[in-house]
Amino acid sequence: MRSRTDPAMDGQVALAIDEQAPDHYRAAAEAINASGAQAVWLQHEFGIFGGAAGEMIFELVDRVAAPLIVTLHTILAEPSADQRRVMDRLVARASKLVVMSDYGRETLRAVYGASADQIVHIEHGTPDRPFVDIAPLREQLGIADRPVISTFGLIGPGKGLEAAIRALPTIVAQYPDTLYRIVGATHPNLVAAEGEAYRESLQRLAESLGVADHIAWENRFLDTEALLDQIELCDIYLAPYPNLHQITSGTLAYAVALGRAVVSTPFVHARELLADDVGILLPGTDSEAIAEAVLLLLAVPNERQAFQRRAYARGRRTAWSVIARACAALVESVTLPEPLGSTRNIPAIEAAWALCDDVGMFQHSIHLVPDRRHGYCIDDNARALMLVHRLSPRAQELAQSRAMSFASFLQHGWNPDRGVFRNFMGYDRRWLEDEGSEDSNGRTLWALGHAAAHAFAPAMRDWAAGLFDLAAPMAGRFQSPRAIAFAVLGADARLVDEPDNVAAGAIVERGGAFLGALWKAARRPGWDWFEAGLAYDNARLAEALIRAGQRLRSLPLEDAGLAALDWLADFQTAREGHFRPVGSDSFARPGESLPFDQQPLEAWATIDACATAFEATGSAAWRAHAETAYAWFLGANDRGIALGDPKTGRCLDGLTPRGVNRNSGAESVLAYQLATRTMARIFWRDAVPEVAARSRSAAVPALAG
Repeated sequence: MRSRTDPAMDGQVALAIDEQAPDHYRAAAEAINASGAQAVWLQHEFGIFGGAAGEMIFELVDRVAAPLIVTLHTILAEPSADQRRVMDRLVARASKLVVMSDYGRETLRAVYGASADQIVHIEHGTPDRPFVDIAPLREQLGIADRPVISTFGLIGPGKGLEAAIRALPTIVAQYPDTLYRIVGATHPNLVAAEGEAYRESLQRLAESLGVADHIAWENRFLDTEALLDQIELCDIYLAPYPNLHQITSGTLAYAVALGRAVVSTPFVHARELLADDVGILLPGTDSEAIAEAVLLLLAVPNERQAFQRRAYARGRRTAWSVIARACAALVESVTLPEPLGSTRNIPAIEAAWALCDDVGMFQHSIHLVPDRRHGYCIDDNARALMLVHRLSPRAQELAQSRAMSFASFLQHGWNPDRGVFRNFMGYDRRWLEDEGSEDSNGRTLWALGHAAAHAFAPAMRDWAAGLFDLAAPMAGRFQSPRAIAFAVLGADARLVDEPDNVAAGAIVERGGAFLGALWKAARRPGWDWFEAGLAYDNARLAEALIRAGQRLRSLPLEDAGLAALDWLADFQTAREGHFRPVGSDSFARPGESLPFDQQPLEAWATIDACATAFEATGSAAWRAHAETAYAWFLGANDRGIALGDPKTGRCLDGLTPRGVNRNSGAESVLAYQLATRTMARIFWRDAVPEVAARSRSAAVPALAG
């Protein structure tokens, strides 16, 4: 990993991973995130990492926040189920996928569904040495005048060495001085399983064919310079690999770059690298074809030299300096741009209304077009009603018909038989359930209390107060912390005009006690929060506890809410200083905190909670936290992409490992609209005075979400 803030780490190993230890991968991800790394580049091969098909790499890639680049060394057209699962996850997570062949590019698109702009073709890098016809090492080894054929790499089944050895009798019959050098140690996994049994079987094969004296075994690991010297001393490089799907061979690339005459089976990398007569491609993998090609090159020196010249010229395109520039450009392309400067423009309201019809607000969209298939939900219509009542009095009058649609949706959602609200409605206007979730019911109570406090029209305030009082008893049955928090926010707002409202007071009292006890029970060293993990709308828990403490004049509850929010604000701040809300991948994984997908709802909740804390304490730190969270909408985030657009008023649905979700559904648009209006009302009053809502005196600050 590389950190922009610690150049002294360049070239050093910062952390080692035991491939079979999941906690090592998680620790590595935490270290990368803490380092301020601008990008993470993973070299992927199935056999490197632990678990089925190397699935333990998920523990790292799911947790890193910086853009992920993955070089894929194996891309299978027919993967196993486990291999497919690993590849699908990498494709979903990576900002860029690096392949070393056109075949790899096409396979990624056709088999794994990768997008064209996600894939980058960077060939295997090679040394940039001057061309040498006769290497000095040949003199040292006493083989200066002998024809030398070489194969390089870790020894093991599947390298085609049997076919190469069987070709030797035919070659030696015409050129008795021929020497075949097999360079490389036996694969360590093979040694661990059976010692040198495989190498010894090859030696017995050579003896049985009478060519043992024509083979030199270089049984050792070689560093790069020693490997290049060994390649350079051969006349012909032989790649007899039987696996024709192999997409990368480093030693083949090196042999071409050093200007060796190459004979190879037609595996994928060879077909591409040796095109245009750079080397000889065999029709198959049989010994007769190998012998015929080698004999041609030995019999016609001019032809062999022509292949060497073409190979050396081809190698200049893959020189390490060329590849380094391509890699640097790729890192630059995924590195975050400088974020946009803060803007205090109120987003156009039309984007919210574009998601509406006469029934209410649609849940989802495909890009900017409302998606009727998913119909409506009371959650979004409750938020939409809150948005109307955060507009100026004049704007509320202009949006009266919208407010009536949203209010009517909430009213129609009430199920008197169950004493709760329904949530989901199909496009055909039929309710899809008799009882919505606790969270949707809590959110509806919140919107009603908010309307009772902030609607400009007296009739709307009276309607909202009446429906709140009718529905309030259900809050006594809530068990969900978020439902309880939403109900507290609504009840606190309901008490603005009617401080003696018994039902609202009971909700605040029960909710404050519940959240306070939850916080005390769940917090632990380094984790000052209400639950063992983070989910959605997290900041609402702290906001509700602060408001309950204020309303009940309980300093311990208020301080607990402030302490929890302070911890959350710090937890959600990346090392580079931008807002990093917990990702939705964490929601079903208690105790986990994964960076993606990031939702606009979290930024809005954090801004509202910080506004509450700012009004309670006057501390400029809360203003700073709110500004940081708001800047997330404008591009100060883990992908450097703006999600909110003040000109249109739209907001994209989330930040993903690969960029953004291009849809603009109701939740996201409303979160952006409401977050901006909280910023304007609490922190930008001098800049945008016209957005201030109708003021009224109250015992506590009038903000209610």
